[in-house]
Amino acid sequence: MRRLWITGYRSYELNVFKDDDPKAAVIKDVLSRELKARLEESDEEFWLITGPQLGTEQWSIEVALKLKDDYPQLKVSMMMPFTEFGQQWNENNQAKLANLQSAVDFSASVSDHPYQSPQQLRAFQRFMLTHTDEALLLYDLDHEGKEKYDYQAIQKYQANHDYSYRLIDFDELQEAAIEWQEHQREAEEADKF
Repeated sequence: MRRLWITGYRSYELNVFKDDDPKAAVIKDVLSRELKARLEESDEEFWLITGPQLGTEQWSIEVALKLKDDYPQLKVSMMMPFTEFGQQWNENNQAKLANLQSAVDFSASVSDHPYQSPQQLRAFQRFMLTHTDEALLLYDLDHEGKEKYDYQAIQKYQANHDYSYRLIDFDELQEAAIEWQEHQREAEEADKF
C-alpha cells in the first residue's frame, strides 16, 4: 500500500475565489498528472490522504474522485485536524466541504475536540507524516504561505525517517498554465470546424 499526502496553498493565498478560475483548472491539471504518474507505477492500493482546506487540498480530492473510475486502486481520505472544521465558513464553502466529505472513502478528525490550540494543528501534521510515505506540496519557497509550516515539519521529520516529498513551485505552475492555454486554444480551434 502506498500513501501520499497532498497539501499546499489555500485558495485565498493564490487569489482564487471562484470555482471556474483558470488558475484552479491549471492546478487541478498538474495534480491530476502527478497522481496519474504515481498510479501508473503499480496496481497496489494507493491512498491519497489530504486535509479539508479550500484550495490545494480540496482540489486534490476533486481530481482524485474523477480518477477513481480509471484507477480502481485509488482510495481517497480527508482528514480533519479537529471536529467542527469549517463551521466558520460561508454556506457555499460548508456545502462543498460536506459534499467532498461524503464522497471520499474515509474521513475522520485527528482531534476529538473543536479547535482549542495550535497543538491540534501540530498533531495533525504528525498524523499526516506518520500515516503517509511521501508528500506532494504545492508550495514555492520564494512565496511563503501557511504551507511553510507543513514544509518545515516534513523537513524535520525527514531527518530521522525515510520520507520523500516533491514541491510544485510557481515556475512549474507557470509552465503548466502556458500548456493549458495552448490546449484551450487548440480545443477552441477544433470546435470551429
